[in-house]
Amino acid sequence: MDIDDHRIDTSNRDKLFFPEAGLTKGDLIDYYARVGPTMLPHLERHAVSLQRFPDGLGGEGFYQKDASDHFPDWLETVRFPKREGGSFMAPLITGRAALVYLADQAMITPHLYLSPADDLEHPDRMIFDLDPPEDTEDFAVVRRAALDLRALMAALSMAAWVQTTGSRGFHVVVPLDGSQDFDTVRRFAHDAALLLVRRHEDRYTLAQRKKKRRGRVFLDVLRNSYGATAVAPYAVRARPGAPVATPVSWSEIERGASPRDWTMRNLFRRLAQKADPWANMPGHAHALDAHREALAALLDREAPADEEG
Repeated sequence: MDIDDHRIDTSNRDKLFFPEAGLTKGDLIDYYARVGPTMLPHLERHAVSLQRFPDGLGGEGFYQKDASDHFPDWLETVRFPKREGGSFMAPLITGRAALVYLADQAMITPHLYLSPADDLEHPDRMIFDLDPPEDTEDFAVVRRAALDLRALMAALSMAAWVQTTGSRGFHVVVPLDGSQDFDTVRRFAHDAALLLVRRHEDRYTLAQRKKKRRGRVFLDVLRNSYGATAVAPYAVRARPGAPVATPVSWSEIERGASPRDWTMRNLFRRLAQKADPWANMPGHAHALDAHREALAALLDREAPADEEG
């Protein structure tokens, strides 16, 4: 394939990658080649961790943080220091050629680091990962959590966006101006989630241990940490049916959107009918300092519940 002045010799295109859906490695490569113009603005200057399945979902998968030595010189990387010492060379997806090349390397899902490659200590987004109870496929509870978070952000004069994860939940994302470090962002996210737990202790929890959640939606803020990742917008998930992590509008959440509504098979029909709901998100970046006082006032005013869970 000739992509953006790069010749990429793809291989094993007929290998079955998603047996239940009848989708091949070639279908995956073609998907990423086609979705590139919509997906790439959301990956701009961010390193990724690769989730690879050399034999598709019928085989073993693994995560790869470090760019392989055989990756071509034109595929950009950034040196990513580890907190425990040392570093690794993380790949960047800066064009359609990189997407296609990595898909040919059996990357099903790119997972995005939350800070840009030129300032790894300062995230440009805050993420709330909404995880429904294990024993339910009723996604109304996690939709309600997303809408409650949106309302809280609005009360703090902050705009929020939402995407399906292609798995079981939603990500609520607040764009940031990059002026705060991860610890500050995570504390803000924790306090916002804590406020929702105080308001609705029967619905939501901050408990990391599953046995303590007791049928409630887990408001996970731990992705707001140095070196953590979140599934990239428009990434295919390594799940039966090839679901896609899809940015959606709040009206779609209100109408009952579910985490696995869009797949490799129907995503382009959606894009033909509806513009990317996240297209203007970078223009609404927030400085958390401007909203910290308002959040603290709400926390002080509202009585605490059992904050262990």
